[in-house]
Amino acid sequence: MASVASEPIDTTTEVPGKRTPLVTGAHDYGSITEAVCRLAECKAPLSWYLALAVSASLMGMLFGLVGYLIITGVGVWGNRSPVFWGWPIVNFVFWVGIGHAGTLISAILFLFRQDWRTGINRAAEAMTIFAVICAGLFPGIHIGRVWLAYWLFPIPNQMSMWPNFRSPLLWDVFAVSTYATVSLLFWYMGMIPDLATLRDRAKNKVAQFAYGLFSLGWNGSSRHWHRYERAYLLLAALATPLVLSVHTIVSFDFAVSQLPGWHTTIFPPYFVAGAVFSGFAMVLTLMIPVRSICGIKDLLTDRHLENMTKVIIATGSMVGYAYAMEFFIAWYGGNRYETFAFINRAFGPYAWAYWIMVTCNVISPQLFWIKKIRTTPWMIFVVCIFVNIGMWFERFVITVTSLSRDFLPSSWGYFKPTIVDILMLIGSFGLFMTLFLLFCKFLPMVAMAEVKSVVYEPPGHGDYQPKDEELD
Repeated sequence: MASVASEPIDTTTEVPGKRTPLVTGAHDYGSITEAVCRLAECKAPLSWYLALAVSASLMGMLFGLVGYLIITGVGVWGNRSPVFWGWPIVNFVFWVGIGHAGTLISAILFLFRQDWRTGINRAAEAMTIFAVICAGLFPGIHIGRVWLAYWLFPIPNQMSMWPNFRSPLLWDVFAVSTYATVSLLFWYMGMIPDLATLRDRAKNKVAQFAYGLFSLGWNGSSRHWHRYERAYLLLAALATPLVLSVHTIVSFDFAVSQLPGWHTTIFPPYFVAGAVFSGFAMVLTLMIPVRSICGIKDLLTDRHLENMTKVIIATGSMVGYAYAMEFFIAWYGGNRYETFAFINRAFGPYAWAYWIMVTCNVISPQLFWIKKIRTTPWMIFVVCIFVNIGMWFERFVITVTSLSRDFLPSSWGYFKPTIVDILMLIGSFGLFMTLFLLFCKFLPMVAMAEVKSVVYEPPGHGDYQPKDEELD
């Protein structure tokens, strides 16, 4: 393995006339391959096994509770009149939002030729897939009779029953399934060259067969690279509109209703900004410990972290603006029911949840204006934990506060989650972390081929050097 020792570089400082490196540590192509493949080829550290044991236990608890729910019925949740949309829908919207950062980093930043995405895009794309899996679980069990979920799809049947295409709940089915399909293709397409690298380095027959099967016969020829880059570009262009469309359609679940607090046109951009906001926070929450445990600080530098915190500042400010604009429009519109809905959010029985949301989502991201905080990993980690908490509470406040104060005061109620609600939320994190840990162990968590494209390697490091007569 090539030596990568070098003087530490402050990658967060911009020097006029000199581009700050995206990869530190004097890496060449070979050392990058070694650094990324090390975890997949070597025995995982003890911390990985401990984390997997805890996550798998929580995932098992989740599926056990899902079985209990199917056998017993949705009455095991805290959903009661008038709050028939409780934590399951809150969790669904939360997890769909978490998945947005992967597509934005991979597709939009790729189209804008932002090279700093190369160190984080693979893990962010994986998180998109895993978050969508967690999100898709909740609507499926929320319908009550899980065995009738196929009624959501336009499949000819003997009952002459057809889905209501005017319902945003049906739009969700198509939007989220399309998003999951395109994101999976995009993630897999980007991994093909790296899977071929793992195939060529594999030392046992099972690994050789598995990596060889999924690398699709990749041999690194110019024809393969040409087709790969064209396909990747087309998938990026296809995935870009989904960043805007998916959470826009999720927001329509609320916005097209007639319920005060939901019936507002600001929801689509507000939900998209919040999704990117929470997605970037989750990427940082996971990648800060991973870069230390797996020894990839040279590939995922402080500059990557700082750039992501700047996105969090921007999207967090948009979310704060949306909070303020909701109150302004409620006052300016002159609708007393709308006005009551928002005053009730801030000063009613759920005021504690509202102010947790504001503190975590509006105030805490402003700490990133301080350079010391946005360039210190442990400080970034703490702030991102608060952002993740705040974004879950945002979905809780939107869903529950508007429903708990219905049109008739006689039907008002106070939602209280049951132990099944709480354990299912915790279990969904177990499912997410189990998938992420397996990804880190068996697949390349950093896009080797893309990182190598932003590293300058002097001539003589294994590259083919044409002769003078071949250049004529």
